Amino acid sequence: MSLPPVLQNRLSIPVVGAPLFIVSGPELVIAQCKAGIVGSFPALNARPAEMLDKWIERIKNELDDHEQKTGRKAAPFAVNQIVHASNDRVGHDMAVCVKHKVPIIITSLRAPAEIVKAAHGYGGVVFHDVINIRHAKKAAEEGVDGLILVCAGAGGHAGTLSPFALVPEVRAWFDKTILLSGSIANGSSVLAAQAMGADLAYLGTRFIATTEANADPRYKQMLVDTVAQDIVYSNLFTGVHGNYLGPSITAAGLDPANLPEADKSKMNFGSGGNMEKKAWKDIWGAGQGVGQIQEIVAVADVVAKLKREYEEAKRRLAA
Repeated sequence: MSLPPVLQNRLSIPVVGAPLFIVSGPELVIAQCKAGIVGSFPALNARPAEMLDKWIERIKNELDDHEQKTGRKAAPFAVNQIVHASNDRVGHDMAVCVKHKVPIIITSLRAPAEIVKAAHGYGGVVFHDVINIRHAKKAAEEGVDGLILVCAGAGGHAGTLSPFALVPEVRAWFDKTILLSGSIANGSSVLAAQAMGADLAYLGTRFIATTEANADPRYKQMLVDTVAQDIVYSNLFTGVHGNYLGPSITAAGLDPANLPEADKSKMNFGSGGNMEKKAWKDIWGAGQGVGQIQEIVAVADVVAKLKREYEEAKRRLAA
């Protein structure tokens, strides 16, 4: 595996919890890190901007207390920065991350040269999410430490390429950390991601249906009640194509089967879009792995199940 030192011998299973707009907060991140996977949250979730400092301080303190009481290292946490013209908080939020020496920065949308420079200045690492080879090579040129390959079926903003195509193409020239995103919801899929050449699996949707997630109870239940065919791929809500729960689109008064194309010139990620009904708040994101979510439980239970499934999958292959 190609892992930076900050992740070596710190994970109970090779999983990163993806940052979830609105949904990810300190409670979810802390629970994920205690369970032995990377927990992350979008900086924009901390509102107003001054709250970001308090969130990071709380996460650091609670993980330090956990390590002292148990004698076990918690997994490191990550903060997601949306590098886009519509996000006027990037400078402020990254300065807070530098102050606290956040171990991992996850960047989205534009290639993050200035973020990489700032993070490397204190010894942090940067993982950047991409949906194709062109974006991957651009990010690699900027010096990122890892690439998050967001493949077909991933929740929220996602690409259309199969992981069987994108992972080996990137691995052929990229020798740093590769994270794979796209419909991964069980331990067998985590092992499959590694078999394809990824180092880490990147799971988002599965952690929305947990007690620690800051999600509407109806959202959590909808994840339990839906299957892959209920996922709708559209760029209407933010200007970038993403996967959403069809029933939430219907509840917002729209027809999931007849959605218009978005005006890309009016993208606005900070507010969840430009419509009356907002992405993430009203239109709920989810990946095609929803059919594997059967219950709403604590993060520790989700991770424990992932670990059992992961080990069982290894034993099946060995047999």
